[in-house]
Amino acid sequence: MSGVDSIDVNRRNPFTSTFNFRDVGGYRTQDGRQVRTGRLFRSDSLHRIDGDDRDAFAALGVRTVIDLRRPHEVERDGRVPDFDGLTYRHIHPEHAEWGEQPYQPGDDLARYLADRYADLARTGTAGLAEAIGLIADEANAPVVVHCVAGKDRTGIVCGLTLAVLGVDDGEIAADYALSTEASKRYSAWVAATFPDATDLPSPFLSSPSEAMLLFLAEIRAGHGSVDNYLRGAGVTDGQLTALRTHLLD
Repeated sequence: MSGVDSIDVNRRNPFTSTFNFRDVGGYRTQDGRQVRTGRLFRSDSLHRIDGDDRDAFAALGVRTVIDLRRPHEVERDGRVPDFDGLTYRHIHPEHAEWGEQPYQPGDDLARYLADRYADLARTGTAGLAEAIGLIADEANAPVVVHCVAGKDRTGIVCGLTLAVLGVDDGEIAADYALSTEASKRYSAWVAATFPDATDLPSPFLSSPSEAMLLFLAEIRAGHGSVDNYLRGAGVTDGQLTALRTHLLD
């Protein structure tokens, strides 16, 4: 199996109750190494896992779930079911509600999303540092990190992690952009399950690769490097080293 084929396999969602679950591993780094598979997964909300999906989730051997949702989102929808040996960590990176700066149709969508991500990176440093610190600890692996749709807060945490590992920005952005197709599946499910629900605004359904490219470029412009940004947020050099040690082949 070629490297590309193996990555495609890793992106297959094994669940019927989630729409944006995938392995973050498989990507090559700029120094020729590879991100290990089966260590870090990303997802939309896991509260719907039931039936056969419970068996599929248990088979992954997940030890830690990092839930990045707002407290009211957890209260509204519930959390991942209990599994033997599973640790659940709720971390809320502080950030403004998007409704405070709503998207205006016709505006540059990638720019709008990158600005929301920059806002979270400014105000949610403690939460982002805690989440990445948990991912860095090999004893917590395998880890699943998720939010509601699994594209924005989750995309930031996974994007920063992959950048620390040395994955090219283009690959990171391509992984982020996979969430657009997942959002279409989620939107179809919402329409079928809640026919009276209002349509979600386009920023909630789209993940243009340019948004992640802008976010990463502007983090580096403001802090010199992604590592420096994370150090300022509270991630230690030991944790950065640990990320590379256990997530890279």
